[in-house]
Amino acid sequence: MTMPHPHLVAVLAGLLAILLVASVIGYVLQRRLSPDGSNAVVENLNDRIRAWWVMIVLMGLALLGGRIGVTLLFAFCSFAALREFITLTNTRRADHWALALGFFVVLPLQYYLIWISWYGLYSIFIPVYAFLLMPIAAALRGDTDRFLVRIAEVQWALMICVFCTSHVPALLNLDIPGYEGRNVLLIVFLVVVVQISDVLQYVWGKLLGRTKIAPSLSPSKTVEGFVGGALSAIAIGALLSGMTPFSPLQAAFLALVIVLMGFFGGLVMSAIKRERGVKDWGHLIAGHGGFLDRLDSVVFSAPIFFHLVRYGWSTT
Repeated sequence: MTMPHPHLVAVLAGLLAILLVASVIGYVLQRRLSPDGSNAVVENLNDRIRAWWVMIVLMGLALLGGRIGVTLLFAFCSFAALREFITLTNTRRADHWALALGFFVVLPLQYYLIWISWYGLYSIFIPVYAFLLMPIAAALRGDTDRFLVRIAEVQWALMICVFCTSHVPALLNLDIPGYEGRNVLLIVFLVVVVQISDVLQYVWGKLLGRTKIAPSLSPSKTVEGFVGGALSAIAIGALLSGMTPFSPLQAAFLALVIVLMGFFGGLVMSAIKRERGVKDWGHLIAGHGGFLDRLDSVVFSAPIFFHLVRYGWSTT
């Protein structure tokens, strides 16, 4: 059995320590301010902390499991996210063939291509072949009512939930000289920077937020929160450079790209939710919403991060 890299163990131990401190703080706040569960803010905070325990434990187990653990975890996340997205679309009975292809052919085949490291195909499989095949399957059913809208929604769902998300485990396929056997740490870098940015943007926004960035899309996002969270996440990214093939300056630049793409991804996904009249994509994760509410920043940043690393550091 291959022992996990010390950097991976250190990061996971650090995250668990932070969660332990947060849990103690949440317990104290509940005992003092919400003993009967009437304080909505404290109860939401504790719901979020409990959900983070589950998410980090599952992510940690997947990372420790290596390629098989990471691939299975993100394939499951893609399936759950695609299900959430499809529930908000205008699909009709005539789209069932196309949806079946998406869930049970395109999704598993995309992750199989990731598994066997066939970059030449998994990089174009969905945006070329799946995008051509699915409207054909729908057209054969003969229902032309809102056909373009229906197909575009399903294609966009596949692009976001499957294609973009699959670029996280695809990081394991990169061949970086002198970094062999440590690619799982690239996933740690990506996920930690994305999630730290989201959390600290929320914290800085609550502490200093005054100026709304996009009140019609995401009323809680502020300029002060974004700047504070982004700078904090970039600094943390630079500090994590030791577990990556990047220099501190390179890590800071990549963290900046991740933060920017994650932020704009969140705005895009918020725009879709507002247009559909919902607050969250789902309700499976207490205090967080659905899988897409946790993945929205990752799905926009993962492909960009993957290709920057592939063309800047990898030989494949």
